[in-house]
Amino acid sequence: MKLGRVLAWLVAIVVLAAVFLAYRQPDTVVDFATRLWSCF
Repeated sequence: MKLGRVLAWLVAIVVLAAVFLAYRQPDTVVDFATRLWSCF
């Protein structure tokens, strides 16, 4: 595999793990949604 493809997979796995961990704490999801909504 090329280095770029391996790096892309690692980034994708880290992002998915971060999302999974965030959903284990509902307060974090609500806080993030509130911050995102305040931008509009």
